Amino acid sequence: MMNEFEKENIFGLGQKNEAYAKYFNKDSFLQPLIAGDDNVDVNVANVTFEPGCRNDWHIHHDGYQLLLVTAGQGWYQEFGRPARHLKAGDAVKINEGVKHWHGATKDSWFAHVAITKGTSEWLEAVSDEEYAKLSEEK
Repeated sequence: MMNEFEKENIFGLGQKNEAYAKYFNKDSFLQPLIAGDDNVDVNVANVTFEPGCRNDWHIHHDGYQLLLVTAGQGWYQEFGRPARHLKAGDAVKINEGVKHWHGATKDSWFAHVAITKGTSEWLEAVSDEEYAKLSEEK
């Protein structure tokens, strides 16, 4: 399964995402593509999640986030709304101030390019119970 995923994951796995590990329940990997600076006020990175990996609920302030799914299967959920199943070719627009999370399905690696402007406020973890319900719906 990983060999096929690696072929699909066009921007590569990158390095283990140590800097943000405390906001993920399992291993994720980060491949920076474009770092923000004085002239470009967005960060662009390929984020890869191992099967079952998800990030905590979070909110983006003073900006937004765009997700471009490039490989595997995953989930995106806004607080109080049903989760959306994601696959390669899907895109998600996350407006400023929207509480949400994203991550892999329980049985698939998942990668997306994240285009992020502003700062992230990290909140509580997505519970195992919440996540298990989604896997049953797929």
